[in-house]
Amino acid sequence: MAVPPPEQVVAAVFDPALSAGPASSVQGAEWIIDARGCDADVLRDAARLRALFDRLIAELHLTPVAPAVWHTFPSPGGLTGFVILAESHLACHTFPEFGSICVNVFCCRARDDFDAARLMAEMLGATDTLVRRIERSFGHERESGVGSRESGEPNVSAGAGHA
Repeated sequence: MAVPPPEQVVAAVFDPALSAGPASSVQGAEWIIDARGCDADVLRDAARLRALFDRLIAELHLTPVAPAVWHTFPSPGGLTGFVILAESHLACHTFPEFGSICVNVFCCRARDDFDAARLMAEMLGATDTLVRRIERSFGHERESGVGSRESGEPNVSAGAGHA
């Protein structure tokens, strides 16, 4: 995975052509992927998991700002990987003893959906994949319903900081 020069990183995030509207109503997307029935040996193989990250980065047109960081746990554990993206982050945690992987992809710019189940099956041997997409909204204004609790009451936050 090549890390681009800083000017390309800035362009990846702040390119006006990628803007979906006014800065006060910017939306991104987050995918939470739980895949089961994976090949346990693949879930312990750092090279295969790096290839998964490379494929996700390529298919979603993401921009790494630093190389991925990996930690290998003692047997029977798996690996945890994390890469900082110009768009936000990509992370995974593998559980070879259960044949599963949990993946999180967060993009501060809207992205089309991708076939995560196909990718997990193809690269990890997954037989059952659950994909949840969450629309992430940030800025000064929220679209109707975004950020509301299930009860319909709006979330109220004090100050201008990040949660």
